Amino acid sequence: MRDRTIGLSWLEAWVLTIVFCYFITPAVMVKHENFKTCDQSGFCKRNRQYADSAADRGSSWTSPYKIDPHTLEVKEGQVTATILKSIDGHDSVELPLIITFLHSGSARITVDEKKRQLGDVELRHGSQARKERYSGAADWAIVGDLTPAVVNVSLIDDEGLTIEYGQATNCKARIKYSPFSIDFFRNEEVQIKINDQGLMNIEHWRAKVEKEVKEPIEGEEAQPPTATEHSIDESTWWEETFGGNTDSKPRGPESVGLDITFPGYEHVFGIPEHTGPLSLKETRGGTGNYDQPYRMYNADVFEYEMDSPMTLYGSIPFMQAHRQGSTAGVFWLNAAETWVDIVKTKVSSNPLTLGIGAKTDTHTHWFSESGILDLFVFLAPTPKEVIQSYTELTGLSQLPQQFAIAYHQCRWNYVTDEDVRDVDRKFDRSNIPYDVIWLDIEYTDGKKYFTWDSHTFPDPIGMGKQLDSHDRKLVTIIDPHIKNEGGYSIVDALKSKSLAVNNKDNNLYEGWCWPGSSHWIDCFNPASIKWWQDLFKYSAFIGTASNTFIWNDMNEPSVFNGPETTMPKDNLHHGNWEHRDVHNLNGLTFANATYNALLHRDPKSPRRPFVLTRAFFAGSQRMGATWTGDNQASWDHLAASIPMILANNIAGFPFVGADVGGFFGNPSKELLTRWYQAGAFYPFFRGHAHIDTRRREPYLVGEPYTQIITQALRLRYQLLPAWYTAFHEAATDGSPIVRPHYYVHPSDEKGFAVGDQFYIGGTGLLAKPVTSEGAESVDFYIPDEENYYDYFDYTIVHGKGKMHKLHAPLDKIPLLMQGGHIIPRKDRPRRSSGLMKFDPFTLVVALDNEGKAEGTVYVDDGESFDFQEGAFINRRFFFDLKSQSLESQAIGQTGKRSKEYHKTMATVRIDKILVVGAPAKWETRTGVLAMEEGAKQGRTVPLSWHKGEPGKAAWAVVRDPGLAIGARWKIDFS
Repeated sequence: MRDRTIGLSWLEAWVLTIVFCYFITPAVMVKHENFKTCDQSGFCKRNRQYADSAADRGSSWTSPYKIDPHTLEVKEGQVTATILKSIDGHDSVELPLIITFLHSGSARITVDEKKRQLGDVELRHGSQARKERYSGAADWAIVGDLTPAVVNVSLIDDEGLTIEYGQATNCKARIKYSPFSIDFFRNEEVQIKINDQGLMNIEHWRAKVEKEVKEPIEGEEAQPPTATEHSIDESTWWEETFGGNTDSKPRGPESVGLDITFPGYEHVFGIPEHTGPLSLKETRGGTGNYDQPYRMYNADVFEYEMDSPMTLYGSIPFMQAHRQGSTAGVFWLNAAETWVDIVKTKVSSNPLTLGIGAKTDTHTHWFSESGILDLFVFLAPTPKEVIQSYTELTGLSQLPQQFAIAYHQCRWNYVTDEDVRDVDRKFDRSNIPYDVIWLDIEYTDGKKYFTWDSHTFPDPIGMGKQLDSHDRKLVTIIDPHIKNEGGYSIVDALKSKSLAVNNKDNNLYEGWCWPGSSHWIDCFNPASIKWWQDLFKYSAFIGTASNTFIWNDMNEPSVFNGPETTMPKDNLHHGNWEHRDVHNLNGLTFANATYNALLHRDPKSPRRPFVLTRAFFAGSQRMGATWTGDNQASWDHLAASIPMILANNIAGFPFVGADVGGFFGNPSKELLTRWYQAGAFYPFFRGHAHIDTRRREPYLVGEPYTQIITQALRLRYQLLPAWYTAFHEAATDGSPIVRPHYYVHPSDEKGFAVGDQFYIGGTGLLAKPVTSEGAESVDFYIPDEENYYDYFDYTIVHGKGKMHKLHAPLDKIPLLMQGGHIIPRKDRPRRSSGLMKFDPFTLVVALDNEGKAEGTVYVDDGESFDFQEGAFINRRFFFDLKSQSLESQAIGQTGKRSKEYHKTMATVRIDKILVVGAPAKWETRTGVLAMEEGAKQGRTVPLSWHKGEPGKAAWAVVRDPGLAIGARWKIDFS
């Protein structure tokens, strides 16, 4: 080993400078020079050039890809064929094509490259990397049924064939031979066009040939380049340098690209994680548009900027287009660096209309650096069905333990175990609820994971016991970089068992992160997952207990001295796959290993794991939660958090939040207060702060701010039954936990682009957080003719398609209840959610224009997997003013644990029912009849009616009806 007493090498000094900068709260935005633009990413530049070349040729452009009809076969729901790629009009490259029509009603298209498939290629530099195109992303991202369905070939001719599929959705695909293209129809109307613009581009393998540069003969005119690959910049085919690192690219150019058009669709959504609006912008310049494509390449972006297509920490390449009456979605299953261009064009069938009544087509252009082309297509009438099909494919969101959806208190760092105890006590003294306290990296012994600093955390068990006394939890950080230090048993095992990522020469990769010199666990390796599992046993990770859970940060992976702050693309993972092939999957595999470890930690009494991951991909929703990363204490970051969280929700990963207060910087007291009010409506609700910021626990802020923040926290706890029900819906059918307008009101075109207000699950609660400094009001957009009621004072808001101003001083949270819903809640203030388990319920009945309302509640033990065997309560409530009754009915099937669980919950009652919009004829009534199934007779319980002030709804209160939350019952209001 090099003698470290001599001094720091230039590299070590440089890395330490970077680390030091992390500890200083910066005053500048993201350093753009550390991250590539499209022009600096070779394959992105080439694919854009390819598109430009095709556009310049106009109608004379013909895509060089065609199906060889002689290879076509339709069998058992699959179309197989060979696409021939013409090179300079003569040579052909064989590209195996498979189109599968699935039982779910979706379709899948894969295109590979035969020569690479067979390994009939030569790698440069003696590389040991795999020769094939990577097709393993599906093994990590997909858990749904890929069984082909029965299809009908309705037409086959010289130009192509038409396949009818998806009987429930009335879909068909028209496959054209030459040039290759596919049009997808639903109800005889085209929804998606594949390769309609001819931008399909599979960069085939070729040997590197040193080309002779010919000077033009004097007097002869130079010939313009033809629109083939040879007109594309070849300078980055064989190697690429950025930020002092050279990518050896042993397989040469290998990108895949394709254009996907959504005819008649003006709005497209999804492809998180970015900071722009919910309805995605165009990316080819113009007023208000971006000039860069949306990029998906998971990266540790330090102080990311607003309103940008720049890549962030996670990537979900799922996009949906929506218009009135129809939704179409595509899932581009590729884990390599990916870019997406978006261009919208107005199309008019009659030029004499001067654009009046014209429709908008949205053209998207997708390209990834490597891998196969693997695309899923979803067609349905509404976003709900498309998202449901996508989540059936990639997996449903994990149903978390109940503590996980309550409030989390975090900072970098709580410095001692006594500091943790002190924070815990002060929350209690201030009567502020919280459930979880977090420890960042400083709890470790020298940033060695699975250790404790014995000086600052001498008694982690005692610390955990104090938290457990009020049913609170502890989360500790564990990152994928393992400190390279002699005598550290974890790194010794990582090396001896060959469980780490290797460099391009297939030797152990060394990079720099928080501990300094580090190695990275390779969680693509099954042996690594098994080894990782053993490290979390209580006997191995001394100081942890059953109330300890895990935070996986820096798992993009973040490498301080790597290109774009991550690993070199030519590093090698398990199976000798290059890092370029799997980069966006890396965070998922690490979170998967941790989830698996926590799952096996208590084999006799397993509890649902809680894992927070910063990096994510399609499928990460199965393993836990995520957040929007290292944001800033600024009003624009608060505002941006809402469309960012909504984008994740419609992309199948709904358990997401943003650091309340902003990670970097010190928020003003007003900003911090407003952020808590907004955070109360994030699915994942955590306050977090940089090590260099002032302490900002709610009890330190001072009055009136502390009290206002406390009220926001108590609102979150009051509504935990509604939140938990929304999480259950997400875990059952893929529904977003927070829902944008276009999802809830798919026919209201005015609301499609609304991204600053949202609904909480199916509760009818409509939130619009204040995100502007000094604001005293907000403007709600109301999409329908229903009455909306202010949650706190029952002010009536009514008027379809209009903006409505609501008074919102600092102590007021803008929150409406849509008429027609019944909202479950718990009103007794407690220190933590665990202490609320057996508290009584309140039902808030918000009547619609017809005097009706309905809602649901889901309850289980909030921690175990017993709900999978029937240990739950799931009830639907109905109110009808015509029948003058409120009823409770069971939802779902019983199981072997149902009776036992219902017995434990027999004493949990409903102690209050609020009816908002109560009719005036109830003014003289003093009681209602409550009847529970199995009781010999009903009993009369008190009713009080309250007249609303001008502009506010009347309400009625039924007190102590004495009805079990898990029973079937009826209340007669007649």
